This record gives sequence, C-alpha cells and structure tokens, in this order.
Amino acid sequence: MIEEINIRDLGVIEEARLTFKSGLNVLTGETGAGKTMVLTALGLLLGERSDSSSVRRGQESASVEGRWFLNNSDDISARLDEAGVSLDEGELILNRSVSSEGRSRASAAGRAVPVNLLSEIGQRLVVVHGQSDQIRLKSAVAQREALDQFAGPDCDKALSAYQSTFRSWRACSEELAELKTSLAARLSEAEELRATVAELEAANLQPGEDALLAEQAARLGFTEELRVAATSAHEYLSTENFDDSTDAVSLLGSARKSLESVANHDPSLASLAERLREIGFQVNDLAAEISSYLTDLESEGALNLEAIQERRALINGLKRKHDVDFDELLTLVESSSDRLLSLDSSGDRISLLESQESELRAQLEKDAQNLHKIRETAGQSLASQVTKELATLAMGGATLVVQVVSTESFTIFGSDSIEILLSSYPGAEPRPLGKGASGGELSRIMLAIEVVLAQSEQAPTFIFDEVDAGVGGAAAIEVGRRLAKLAQQAQVIVVTHLAQVAAFATHHLQVMKNTSDSFTASDVRSLSNDARVGELARMLSGLADSDSARVHASELLELARAEFT
Repeated sequence: MIEEINIRDLGVIEEARLTFKSGLNVLTGETGAGKTMVLTALGLLLGERSDSSSVRRGQESASVEGRWFLNNSDDISARLDEAGVSLDEGELILNRSVSSEGRSRASAAGRAVPVNLLSEIGQRLVVVHGQSDQIRLKSAVAQREALDQFAGPDCDKALSAYQSTFRSWRACSEELAELKTSLAARLSEAEELRATVAELEAANLQPGEDALLAEQAARLGFTEELRVAATSAHEYLSTENFDDSTDAVSLLGSARKSLESVANHDPSLASLAERLREIGFQVNDLAAEISSYLTDLESEGALNLEAIQERRALINGLKRKHDVDFDELLTLVESSSDRLLSLDSSGDRISLLESQESELRAQLEKDAQNLHKIRETAGQSLASQVTKELATLAMGGATLVVQVVSTESFTIFGSDSIEILLSSYPGAEPRPLGKGASGGELSRIMLAIEVVLAQSEQAPTFIFDEVDAGVGGAAAIEVGRRLAKLAQQAQVIVVTHLAQVAAFATHHLQVMKNTSDSFTASDVRSLSNDARVGELARMLSGLADSDSARVHASELLELARAEFT
C-alpha cells in the first residue's frame, strides 16, 4: 500500500507531505486548493506522461517521492530485480522529477530507471478511477480478466487446461498448414529431384573421370607428335637394328666390356664396369617403359576422340546445370535421394498431423466448453451482486449484464466473447459500459464492481477521483458505505466533495490553499476528530463554524463509526 507521498513545487503545491494509512483515506478541500495536483503527483510516480507546465512558477523543477510497503508482491519484486532494484524489507521508494524544460527523470530505491518501469509496476500497485479514465473494465481484455478473477480457482484451473491444449493444437495446426501450403511446391521439387537422380544415374559418373578424360583428350590431340618423340627416344636407348650399335644400351654394353677386359690389371676398373652394368639395366628398363607407352598410345589412338569430347561435354553440362564442381556432382545423387525421401514422407506426415489436429481440436472444444460454463455461471453471479450494489447507489433501476457468448474462434484465453453491459432502467436495452451511463454513474458502477471483485482478490490500492459526482443525500451515504466496505479489503484513497462520503474515512486529509498578494501555495494536513467536524461542516454548508452544520457533521461521523468500528 501507499504509505507516504512528498511533493515539491508541483502546481500550486510548494511543499507537502501526505501520509496514507490502510483502510479508507479521503482527500478534501475547497475547489482550486490543489487536490488535482495530489493526483497528478501520484500519476507521475505511476509513470504517467510529464508536463513541464505543472512545474511551480519560478522554479526549475518539480519532484515527487512516494513510499510503498509491498506485502506478498512477488511479481513486483521479481520485475524490480530484473531492473537491478533491490527492496529494503518490502519498502519501495519511487522518485520522479520534471524540469521546467520538460525533462523527466525516474528512480526506484535510489536507482535510475526508465519511466516505463514505473508505469509497468504502477499498474500492479494502484487501480485508478477518475472522471475521464475511470473505466478500467472498458476493454474486452479487462472485462475477461475481471470475470476470471471473480470466478476464482476453478476458472484458473480450467483456463490452464484449455491453454495447454490450445498451444498443442496451434502448433499442430501451424505445421499442418505449412505443409499443405507448400505441398504443390514440394511435389514440383520432388519431380525435379527424380529427374536429377535419373539423369545422374544414367550418366554413371566415376571418381576422377573428368581429369582422366581431359588428359586423354589432350593426348589424342597430339598422338603423332607423341608417337614420333617416344619412338625416337626408344631408338636412342635401345634398337632392334643389329647393324646399328649406336643405341645407349649397346654403347653402355661396349663400354662395360672394354673395362672388364683389362680389369685384372687394375681392380678399380672392375668397380666402374659394375656401375656401367647397373646403368645399362636402368636404361634398358627405361626403354621398356617407353615401349609400353608406345603400345598404350597406339591402343588409345584406336579410341574415338569425338566420343571422349561428347563425354566431357555431358559432364560439363551437368556441372553447369546444377552449378557444382565435379566432386559435388558425384555426391548430388546421394543428397538428392535423401531430400526426395524426405519429400515423399511429407504425405505421411500430413496424414499424421491431420489425425492429431482432429483429436486436439475435439479436446480444445471440450476444454473451451468447460471454461465457458464456469464463466457463464460466474457472470450471472457477478451481475447479480453488482446489480444489488447499484440499487444502494441511487441506481435502483439499473441492471448489470455479463454476456458470455461462445464463439467458433479460439484464442489463448478461450472461445468466449465477454462483455459487461448496463441496462440503465427496467426494460432498457443493455449497452456497453461507457455508452449507457453518465460520468457520475460510471464511477458508481465501477465502485459497485470493485466492491464485489474485492471479495475474490485484493488489489493493493484503489483511488477514486470524485466518485460521488452527481450523487447526494442518502445515495451519497451509500457511496461512503461501499467505499468503506471496499477499504476493508484494500487501501482506498478517495477525492471527494461530499461530507457523507468523507465521514466514513479512517484517515482524513485536507488540502488547504494559502493566498497573499504575491504568493499562492497549498498544503496538506491530516485532520483530527475536532478538525474533521469542522471540515465536514464546511463541506455541508460552506461554513466550518456553523453550529447546525457541525451537529450534522457529528451525526455523520457517529453513523460511520457505528457501522465500521
């Protein structure tokens, strides 16, 4: 709950310290005294947009500090931890400053934070109802959340079960839709892959074939030159012409024999002769290899160069077609086959998903219907209780209607269309909140709804700005009673002009304006019992010292104490 707000140089408020307590806190004061600035200060702490015009005239900046005590607010604490903000035994201090140039700064527990963080946690700290923005339940989302809150644990359990099924169904449906959408493209791709596999298998490519063919083509283009060169080389090394002893093998043999003939006279020549023998063997082997080369060359010459070139053209065409090199072309058959297998299995996957989607859809409809029944029952109860509350708030002919309509559309929150309507008088067509009631009536409707909802879950703090607009007499007393009733569940802060409402406060704050020829400032004070009588008398008659007004004020206070003490 809010414990304290300190305001400096905001509007007409030079400096003020407001202390709030649990229960019903009321804020009163003459028109123009600065009550609006108190709400403006609170709005700044809750992340609302800043306005440099709100800075007190002649000052460089305005500042607001608020102190909260958080009890069982794990979600807020977790969010603050994410932002690097640590709480001190559940106490949270928020600061906001606005310069006259329009710059705004925010901090939490002494640490600078983005303003949107104040807005985020502010929504969890305070519920504000004002004449212009009071309809928290105006949106369909808020109406659904309020109804689910009122419905309690059974609704939470049913919603959780539904959402689990919904997520599974949505994932299945999305995958199925994606497969079906791409089915035509998959069929086309499969046909192309089949053609590719058939084409490559027919080509029967072999590892290294492209390089081998290139080498063969190069040789066949110069066959005669190669044959002449190899023949000459062979004849220089070894010839079969017995009349010509100029080949290398014969010459080496002659040299060896010449040395061997005199080796017995000089043993060193025997070693040289042996080396000539080894060289002769090597030259003879070279001659044999060249002879083999000539044989192979003659054999290759029998091949058709045109056939080799056609084979090379086929391979190069495949490489260009698939935009790969030869090695990648060899692996393309395997990868294409794997992809084709995956595509062919998509039909089986579609059948499986269709079956799963049908089963999940049936379960989703069952879960949605269960959730619908719980909401429908809760809606009838909420409408009945709020209608009873309205009867005590000078809206006796008004009826609240909670429509829970099952639709064919599924969302994460169910298939229900939920709308809270108001029938302003018997027989009137129910209309959406905000269209069938005045501003003052809307405030009372919100009060009635909050009183009922507070029984199911306690909000930290409720703030009502002039909830009593357009109300007087006995109805005003009932407004005070309902606010006091709500304050038994949560902290309530009310800005009011009615003594009948202020009388029910457990803590009464008065905003006072002090004016001189050159200076205007407002201050806030907490009222004691005697001071409260005077303030209530002023609110009743405009005269704080009027005896009759003071008697009436005392009666109101006694009435409130008798009911809520």
